[in-house]
Amino acid sequence: MTNVKNRPELIANSTGENKKAREALLSILEAAIEAADARSSVFSALSFERESRLLRIEGLELRPKGRVFVIGGGKASGRMSEAIDSILGGEIASGAVNVLTGTEDWFKTGKIQPLPAGHPIPDEGSISGTRRMLGILRGVRDGDLVIALISGGGSALLESPLPGITLDDLNVATRVLLECGARIQEINTVRKHLSEIKGGRLARACGRATVISLIISDVIGDPLDSIASGPTAPDTTTFEDAWDVLEKYNIVEEMPESIVMTIGRGVKGAIEESPKPGDPIFERVHNFVISSNEKALSAASGRAESMGFQVITLGSYVEGEARHVGSMMAGIGLGMKHQSLPVDPPSMALAGGETTVRVTGEGMGGRNQELVLGAVERICGEGGVAIASIGTDGVDGTTDAAGAIADSKTLERAEERGMKPSSYLKRNDSYGFFSRLEDLIFTGPTLTNVNDVMAVAVVD
Repeated sequence: MTNVKNRPELIANSTGENKKAREALLSILEAAIEAADARSSVFSALSFERESRLLRIEGLELRPKGRVFVIGGGKASGRMSEAIDSILGGEIASGAVNVLTGTEDWFKTGKIQPLPAGHPIPDEGSISGTRRMLGILRGVRDGDLVIALISGGGSALLESPLPGITLDDLNVATRVLLECGARIQEINTVRKHLSEIKGGRLARACGRATVISLIISDVIGDPLDSIASGPTAPDTTTFEDAWDVLEKYNIVEEMPESIVMTIGRGVKGAIEESPKPGDPIFERVHNFVISSNEKALSAASGRAESMGFQVITLGSYVEGEARHVGSMMAGIGLGMKHQSLPVDPPSMALAGGETTVRVTGEGMGGRNQELVLGAVERICGEGGVAIASIGTDGVDGTTDAAGAIADSKTLERAEERGMKPSSYLKRNDSYGFFSRLEDLIFTGPTLTNVNDVMAVAVVD
């Protein structure tokens, strides 16, 4: 069970109706993370009968004729590997997965080796681990089975740049993309055209082997070609699309020369495109999304209803600038409180997705913290209204917090300390704001990732 580590302190920062609202929000956030647990998601999706060697996943049944190999990467790949090792055990010939640096000793994975890698910026571990997997794949034959474990964070954790691109150049490009306000799909469009394994190229590396890819989605709408930059999925984007992203956000001049040259050569046809839909290599590839934000929201809704709340779920497609989405969520809370719309209090509005932050200041924070900061002034004085937002991976931006929580007294508490939300928003310093109020939410790494969960609660 995943707990909010500082739950008592967060609840102690409020009284009365606000306290009840905070308790409810923290409870539903925990339910969301629990529902997205990577290990249980694999067990729910896949089964294996040892005597008959029959492997079942959803509508697919197969009996591996040859050896079984396991590869992959992402924030959930360690827990996923534990489940695969438990299910298949001695059937696995060898394997390797890239996991977050510092967690590689947390897992019991048998012949699947967890390898440390960097996130959100790729590092030498990302590259060396990926190249180890490519080495394993060079030995696969017709009849072998490759199980790929893919999850959010895989775009950084799994990496082998195209010739001519250094790790430093790749990291500069990644930072520019993360800070320019581009949507994750746009960021991954560029990443796929700088890599030897993204955009279906990992599937190509599996040769004649059958591939089963188990995927935990952290992308809105669960598009296979965008989750972890789609290493085992047909790529629907092109070098020209990647160039369009650079131009759209006016970042061509900020990109290293090798990045601009590589994408430019690709546009001219001098570099082979990533494999597209209809490519014969995908006839042996089976991609399955086994967990997503929708599953997390469903669990959160169920927990809220069990506590007596009327719940409105706004879906998993929320995008936009974080501070503005926070203001919108606050407005929904006010509508429930004052107009009983769309539901009567006690009520809760839930949403999922991935917002963006346009970084213009020198502060510290993440999209979930900035989302909540964007709501602080709107809910001021509205007793019984509280808002929270977290990244389900337990990490918001480059901080150690999962997100933040605020209620109708947050602005008053901030002003007592001489703090103005507008000043902190201008500096992109949401972490500094909520740290001083002790309203950051800490879960630690959850070892899964299904996007963000945001909620506003109204207690009457």
